Amino acid sequence: MIYPENFEQKIGFDRIRRMLVSNCLSEMGKGKVDSVVFQSNFLHISTLLGEVTEFAEILQSEKPFPVDHYHNLIPVLKKIRVEGMFLDVQELFEMRLSLDIVKAILSYLREDEEDEYPLLRKKSREVKMYPFVLDAINKILTTRGKIKDNASRDLSAIRKSLKEKMSRVSTRMQSILKKAREDGIVDEGTELSVRGGRMVIPVRSSDKRRINGLVHDESATGKTSFIEPSDIVEINNEIKELEYAEKREIIKILIAFSDSIRPYLDEIEYSYDFLGEIDMIRAKAILAGKIGAIQPRITEDREVLWEKAVHPLLFLNFQNSGKKVVPLDIVLNREKHILLISGPNAGGKSVCLQTVGLLQYMLQCGLLVPVSESSRFGIFKKIFLDFGDEQSIENDLSTYSSHLVNMKYFLKNGDSETLFLIDEFGTGTEPLLGGAIAESILGKLREQHSFGVITTHYSNLKHFASGTDDIENGAMLFDHQKMEPQFILQIGKPGSSFAFEIARGIGLPEDILKKASDAVGEEHINFDKHLREIARDKKYWENKRSRIRKSEKKLEDTLEQYERELGELKAERKKILEKARKEADDLLNGANRKIEGTIKKIREAHAEKESTMKARLELSRLREDVKKPDVSRRDDIDFRQTKVRMEKGKRSFISKEDIPKSKLSHDLKPGDKVRMEGQEMAGEVMEVHGKNYLVAFGNLITSVSPKKLQKISENEYKTHSRSRPVKDTIATRIQEKKLRFKPVIDLRGKRADEALQMIQEFIDESIMVEAKELSILHGKGTGVLRQMIREFLGSMDVVASFGDEHPSRGGAGITLVKLDF
Repeated sequence: MIYPENFEQKIGFDRIRRMLVSNCLSEMGKGKVDSVVFQSNFLHISTLLGEVTEFAEILQSEKPFPVDHYHNLIPVLKKIRVEGMFLDVQELFEMRLSLDIVKAILSYLREDEEDEYPLLRKKSREVKMYPFVLDAINKILTTRGKIKDNASRDLSAIRKSLKEKMSRVSTRMQSILKKAREDGIVDEGTELSVRGGRMVIPVRSSDKRRINGLVHDESATGKTSFIEPSDIVEINNEIKELEYAEKREIIKILIAFSDSIRPYLDEIEYSYDFLGEIDMIRAKAILAGKIGAIQPRITEDREVLWEKAVHPLLFLNFQNSGKKVVPLDIVLNREKHILLISGPNAGGKSVCLQTVGLLQYMLQCGLLVPVSESSRFGIFKKIFLDFGDEQSIENDLSTYSSHLVNMKYFLKNGDSETLFLIDEFGTGTEPLLGGAIAESILGKLREQHSFGVITTHYSNLKHFASGTDDIENGAMLFDHQKMEPQFILQIGKPGSSFAFEIARGIGLPEDILKKASDAVGEEHINFDKHLREIARDKKYWENKRSRIRKSEKKLEDTLEQYERELGELKAERKKILEKARKEADDLLNGANRKIEGTIKKIREAHAEKESTMKARLELSRLREDVKKPDVSRRDDIDFRQTKVRMEKGKRSFISKEDIPKSKLSHDLKPGDKVRMEGQEMAGEVMEVHGKNYLVAFGNLITSVSPKKLQKISENEYKTHSRSRPVKDTIATRIQEKKLRFKPVIDLRGKRADEALQMIQEFIDESIMVEAKELSILHGKGTGVLRQMIREFLGSMDVVASFGDEHPSRGGAGITLVKLDF
């Protein structure tokens, strides 16, 4: 239900309809546009919008859509429903062209293999095409739309006779004309002419009696007469009769064709109805492209949740002048179903009202609307409008009376499925009384749960809205420094009319404004002032919030970058560790095979001195090779432990006396007893190994620089060997490390890369001293360092778990780590 009758003219939809008509290709499409009406069925509206959206996509595609020959044959089809009526040749030609287009459109939509246009494809399935209709037309008409000679046997014979007789007439006329030229009756350049469908000879009127025949016409000056020679009058009569026979035969053919398609007229007529529908949908899609319209989300519930809504007519007007329309954001729902907009004159209140009415009406008429994709539209069954001046001398209505008549209608017919729009609520009478009546009406509309948008200047209505839960105040913003409206709707607070500021800006005398201020009263002036202060403060805090949001966004981007880079580091580290582990495994497997091979050789040689010496040298070289690979700290620890196991394995088959004697330096010689500088360990020199000495410290044989060795006596060697074996020395050093080790590390103030390196070393040392519970002090701060540390811990296999310390002992500023090894 729409109220009033001139609703479309008031909101500007009549202009939208005219634009649609101008986009149509046919009278059928224009007729369909004229029949567009307000809809309230959710599924039907969804289908209409979907069809237009699909056609908008077709217009954007590279494949052209058929747009020629949209001829309207519906009146002709209605005519031939009557027995004996038939299509003329031109109508038959237009039928062929238009049915060819229908066929092309059906082919376009039905060949949509990817199902891009399901709704249009579904619409096309309802159209039935009968090939025999086009075949019959093609048998009758040429490609240029003329009746073929072979359309029937009789027509073929008639046209054959016509050609023969016309040839005879032409030959005889040329002969008579030639004779007339020779006799000087006609001029030399005179040619044959046609008058009344008959061939005649132009002759000077003064000589017309010199040629025997019929005068058919004279020139405007009377100096030339057009004569049909009597010799060919009879032949021309025969030609005329044949022409009449030809027309009769053509009518007979057309009647036969019309009779043949009469049983299928309903289906053929639906094809043209479909063509008109496609024309209208295309017109809607073209309009949508011009105004930037889309298909928003629609719901069966009543709501208005619009973002960046634009008045389409204002958009087109501004487009020509290079201006931009300020978009509208508006929300109406069950909790806040009435919006009361206030603000300065010429600030855009009425435009907001018209935008709501026009876009909602367009949508429910099946048109796309210029809003953002996140907008939602509810469906209303009724839209009421009170806009403009409806005073009428004939009906004895004043401006205010017409408003009250509209309010009476709203109150009587409004309900929860109604959207009402009221402009300048309460005006037209004494303000105090008008405001009171308006407040009472607003309360009743609120009780009906109707949805609505109202514009007003009345303070009592603003107060009323502030005191209710389901009415929302809205303000049109005004720049009081530049003294110009901003055309921005701000929901949540009432607006000021800025009457005194505008009057002062125009230049009204200050004494007049002073008297007006005194007359209104300080309380009212202060109310308006407070509204302005609230607007100013709100703008300040919104700007501050905007800056905070930008800072947070920048921080989020930085965190995202750190997380991405950390992920890449973790992946890279994992690859490196896997590679190192593989290399270490390969090396250890090779070492084990080498040891087993050496043992086998010694056993097979029954531990002969020469074989033993050779095996010992091979193992020494192997030990040097084992020292070379550079793997991660954890793998290095595992590798060193493996070396110790290897050395223990050698003890069963290698003795000091098996080492061969070789040429030595002047300082030390094989068999000399030595100790490491600053160490208690004592050993025996076995051989020269490059620039170093190969020294046996108990069960451990290693290469040592001569700078680190001190020669000792045999007694000292025996004393140190008995009192401190190598194994005991290593154990002592590890025990000392355990005593010095602290399971807490402080990373506060460290950079991320530095902190991660320290954690790696900290955990390596923890493994050596067998400490399984650790604490990492990083502080709280922004939480970035903590996040990166925990992600790093999560990538380590040796870490069993981690989490916050107890709140009383530091909470989130300390991470507790438990190791599993």
